[in-house]
Amino acid sequence: MSKEDKSKDEFVIHVDRQEFKVPGPTISGTEIRTLPSPPIGPDFDIYEEVPGGDDKLIEDSTVVGLKNGLHFFSVPKTINPGG
Repeated sequence: MSKEDKSKDEFVIHVDRQEFKVPGPTISGTEIRTLPSPPIGPDFDIYEEVPGGDDKLIEDSTVVGLKNGLHFFSVPKTINPGG
């Protein structure tokens, strides 16, 4: 595989506002967790940002078809108001 072919299989995605170049064509929720440093812990949920729609929960076993510009974000699984 030439260097040019390899670059076609790389996608630029964002996780918690950080940019990452990842190989395609898919990525799992578990793999998304490992991209940032430190990795996103199990006490956080990961969502795919869906412009104009409801953001989509990404489970560890969820497989996402990659395309450039996808945005993912993490939020605490348990929100404790006033805690």
